Amino acid sequence: MKFVATTSMKRTNLSPFGRVVHRLSLPNVLTTVRIVLIPLFLWLILTSGSWAEVGHPDKATRWWALIVFVLLMFTDQLDGFLARKYEVITDFGKLADPIADKALMISALVSLNILGELWWWVTAVIVFRELGITVWRMVLARRGRVVPASKGGKLKTVLQTLAVALYILPIAGAVTWAAHIVMGIAVLVTVATGVQYLLDSRTQSGANDRAEASI
Repeated sequence: MKFVATTSMKRTNLSPFGRVVHRLSLPNVLTTVRIVLIPLFLWLILTSGSWAEVGHPDKATRWWALIVFVLLMFTDQLDGFLARKYEVITDFGKLADPIADKALMISALVSLNILGELWWWVTAVIVFRELGITVWRMVLARRGRVVPASKGGKLKTVLQTLAVALYILPIAGAVTWAAHIVMGIAVLVTVATGVQYLLDSRTQSGANDRAEASI
């Protein structure tokens, strides 16, 4: 009863915007919008054409694809911020948010592969890492173990996002080389953070086993 009263007081003391966030479950709305708009992004990027085609890409469509991509990635950061700040943590959000993030990034990478502007092995490495770690987290969760993401996880996301944005940017020349360089660094960080997560989970597993043995 005390918990309910405390929670109710917290919500009552929220700012008008905070009450709207709670009432609408705004983080979940943003996550849903992100998922729904992924097909729009795919249509824009794929219909824009590639640099290898005669006449080059449709620059106007490319700009729109870039705008939609950046906005969708921004909602990823925004819904997480709102969920933590206003304590709108739901089972739907825990499940849908990482799915939306990975669906958007994988869609962007595969689109660039189809357009011939990104090597397939880059996408294969990133997808294998992302899906592999997601499955491993689920396995650990079933065992009652939660290993926090490494600090490099945010850096990995930033680098991947920046690299994809540079590839989409309808400017050739030095920008394309910059995209290659950033993506190369992103792949290295992606692999390194994946290995670090596995090592951390193994270390925690060993610590838990020792703790259980000493009880």
